[in-house]
Amino acid sequence: MNKCALVTGASQGIGACIAQRLAKSGYNLAINCYSQSTVENGGNAVAQACRALGVEAECFVADVSGFEACAGLVRDVLERFGSLDVLVNNAGITKDGLMVRMSEEQFDAVISVNLKSVFNMMHHAGRAMMKARSGHIVNIASVAGLYGNAGQINYSAAKAGVVGMTMTAAKELGPRGINVNAVAPGFIETPMTAALPEKIRESALAGITLGRFGAPGDVANAVNFLASDEASYITGQVLVIDGGMVM
Repeated sequence: MNKCALVTGASQGIGACIAQRLAKSGYNLAINCYSQSTVENGGNAVAQACRALGVEAECFVADVSGFEACAGLVRDVLERFGSLDVLVNNAGITKDGLMVRMSEEQFDAVISVNLKSVFNMMHHAGRAMMKARSGHIVNIASVAGLYGNAGQINYSAAKAGVVGMTMTAAKELGPRGINVNAVAPGFIETPMTAALPEKIRESALAGITLGRFGAPGDVANAVNFLASDEASYITGQVLVIDGGMVM
């Protein structure tokens, strides 16, 4: 029986690419989508692409910012696939703005989706992995969580929190054979970054040592490695994927 990987926020962008990369490595895929509309407008296509690689794949609707929703998601995945071997906490949103102009709603929404969801999922999936005495958790952080980014105090705070939780969870779950790591992408080409003003894109590119923006596949390949047995002696680490932007 193939192992199962659950990727949150996997209906599009980096999450969709991660799901397909894991499918290529032979994992059955549980594709988490925020709503039924995201299933229809992305999730089903991702599942179909995974199945074309010879594995089983299914979409699961859940708002991972909700504690009980995550409990139900993990339960449903275990019932469908029989195990949960890899968890990728990818779900996230942005609500950018300068600190003194940012509303409480903007701050709280990003913390809820980008930070609390990671706790929710690790709490519930961690219990299942502890029973199995094995598992890999990969959290999607960001260079913004390591070095900050003007206009993203909410996002930076959430991603810094993800880094801290990654290291804590690694210490708590390691004795049960569970690896917990994070990746911290820099500027990755997605529809969201493509919509940025050209001046901002040019400024970002000028600071990248490799002279190009990253692709979703660059992140997906790193996640695939950390989710594999090849990374069995790596835990509590943050792998920066930024083309040399912040070194």
